[in-house]
Amino acid sequence: MKKISIVGAGRVGETTASILAQDNLCQEVVLLDVREGAAAGAALDIQQADTYFGSDTLVTGDTDPEIISNSGLVIVTAGSPRKPGMSRSDVLDVNRKVIEGIVDDVMKFAPDALLMLVSNPVDVLTWHAWKRTGWERNRVFGQAGVLDASRMATFISLETGYSVKDIHTMVIGGHGDTMVPLFRHSTINGIPVTEFLDSGAIQHITERTCNGGAEVLGLRKVSSAYHGPAAAIATMVDAITNNRRRILPCISVLDGEYQQNDVTTGVPAILGRNGIESVVEVHLDESEQAALERSIEKIREDLAML
Repeated sequence: MKKISIVGAGRVGETTASILAQDNLCQEVVLLDVREGAAAGAALDIQQADTYFGSDTLVTGDTDPEIISNSGLVIVTAGSPRKPGMSRSDVLDVNRKVIEGIVDDVMKFAPDALLMLVSNPVDVLTWHAWKRTGWERNRVFGQAGVLDASRMATFISLETGYSVKDIHTMVIGGHGDTMVPLFRHSTINGIPVTEFLDSGAIQHITERTCNGGAEVLGLRKVSSAYHGPAAAIATMVDAITNNRRRILPCISVLDGEYQQNDVTTGVPAILGRNGIESVVEVHLDESEQAALERSIEKIREDLAML
């Protein structure tokens, strides 16, 4: 991919741009931000740092949305962040207005791009962006499940003492406290994690995974997480730009999968150069299906507020 644009040069956007450039995942990374000098300054800082990483990716930044022209992928990280004690839904109204303007710019200047939403509440805003564009569902998707799965893997590693390199996890549902960590579909070097964890440990890991972002925010006070989200975004970008067709938990538009229609939520999906190539339906037992339905119901409640 020649050009990737990131809208929002805050901590998540800037850190993402740095990773994409260091990993040479495209020829040009663009940062767009309404704050005068914020995107240009971040881009220049990254460009200078990349001399030590052997990267010749061009990194630029501006306030003019035309800078995103001809992007193959646009990543949206802009919006109002959560403050301690706030839920992701609490920032819906202000971020909806932000997203609408961004989506209109993408349709005008990068009409052939893929569109990845990161701004919260990401499930709801991904649906809203998809509806506003009128694009095919493979082109509009969100990042959350990759981040949530990484948090789950971290907590399993801390609980068991085993290397996180061998831990593979899956989290579905909304990006909030109703997300559904799938322990039956998570493994340590191919062995189900349920072989290593008792019910108490599973409950503890579930709670920490569902509140992973709030835990970071509560500790930092002045900033929500950004290293983890940026790494998760870069993982998805790598799957797209290298057409790896990886199965990753992505916020996808559902059209009959998991008995749901006209809603967006985190599910396993095949991610490649065309975006979401297909949704993967894994078998859920009764409790997992019920938990997913509760999570989607919360998303629908927020959709009704749009």
